[in-house]
Amino acid sequence: MRLFWLLLPWFVFLNTYYALAQNWPDWRGVNRDGVWSDKNGIEGFKSKQLQPEWNVAVGSGYSGPTVANGKVYLTDRNETPEETEGVLCFDEKTGNKLWEFRYNCEYSGIGYPAGPRSSVVINEGMAWSLGTMGHLFCFEAATGKVLWQKDLNSEYEIKMPIWGIAAAPLIDGEKLILQIGGSENACLVALNKKTGTEIWRNLDDGASYSAPVIFGKNGQRVLVVWTEDHLAGMNPETGEVYWKFPWKLKMAMGIATPVLHNDYIFVSSFYNGSLLVDLGDDYTTAEKVWQRSGENERNTDALHCVMNTAVIMDEYIYGVDSYGELRCLELLTGERVWENLTAVNKNRWANIHFIQNEEKVWMFNEHGELLITRLSPQGMVETGRAKIIEPTKKQLPRGVTWAHPAFANGHIFIRNDWELISVKLVP
Repeated sequence: MRLFWLLLPWFVFLNTYYALAQNWPDWRGVNRDGVWSDKNGIEGFKSKQLQPEWNVAVGSGYSGPTVANGKVYLTDRNETPEETEGVLCFDEKTGNKLWEFRYNCEYSGIGYPAGPRSSVVINEGMAWSLGTMGHLFCFEAATGKVLWQKDLNSEYEIKMPIWGIAAAPLIDGEKLILQIGGSENACLVALNKKTGTEIWRNLDDGASYSAPVIFGKNGQRVLVVWTEDHLAGMNPETGEVYWKFPWKLKMAMGIATPVLHNDYIFVSSFYNGSLLVDLGDDYTTAEKVWQRSGENERNTDALHCVMNTAVIMDEYIYGVDSYGELRCLELLTGERVWENLTAVNKNRWANIHFIQNEEKVWMFNEHGELLITRLSPQGMVETGRAKIIEPTKKQLPRGVTWAHPAFANGHIFIRNDWELISVKLVP
């Protein structure tokens, strides 16, 4: 009994830690909202270069890692001895490879052919991967056993976007919802997640690169999807369209994930600018609040985001404009409050991924740097900056890191075109 009381505080600590710790099993985290919920008091870094706990060799790719049940998942591309895409699984603590699955995949007509774009999604012991050319696989997450597979390009005659299929599959109950830009009203397709059987399809739009999300209010759930042609709200059970706003995107360049804040949805595109819509009481109706765009990619208005998904806090929008300008906008007007040029170097398509953690905003920029910041209408306050991974040049000659990081269990997991690393953040 004495031993029990001596060990009790340790058990309480472990239970509290694991209750507070968080996996990252989906695109942008648990709820696709870019929120890291681990409790920590980190305000800065002891060094300007953080060393990984482990690193493993991988092929090239844009897909961010995902983390679930002690495992890290990633997709990549090899060009020799033949063109293949791969799905890989590693031990979260050691980096040891647990399984790998490769399949032949020739990139035809794909710009920026460095590798797969979509993150692996994990749910109920299964893992789904969606490749650049539309190869869809469902795996047993622990072993890599293929449970079912589909060649969506052949089955749905995809109107292939110039940069391939990129939007991460969305799990909703027993459904797997995909934005693929298929023919015959199959831009959006819902499949049974366990069998791959089609449940519904809708929209004759072309596909963008934006991941679908589901929002809900007053008992009503709405699937929000941003295609090449519309921002639309749909019934996730049936595919019925509740509302949609026409918005033809140049080069289908909608990449950011729609953001919800206090019943408003915000999206932003490199060429087309920004759009804010106000949702009705149960989200099945919507009205445009404002839509703004500049003269061109250099003379922009409001925000012209490229890959980054904006952060909205306290009625202000924070995002990165077309050439790396970090901006703050008033939510309800789109008027610019300030601009900052220190978070990332000014370059065409310069990128930062934002991750909210309590009152802090962590930024992972394309130089492979991790920043700890606080954002407000008064400006950006930077409390820490450290290099964590090297940029690579398969995407652009200047060298970039465009994959989205995963924040899980006190660590950050990130990849470039030759390695996947794990860096401990929480002491």
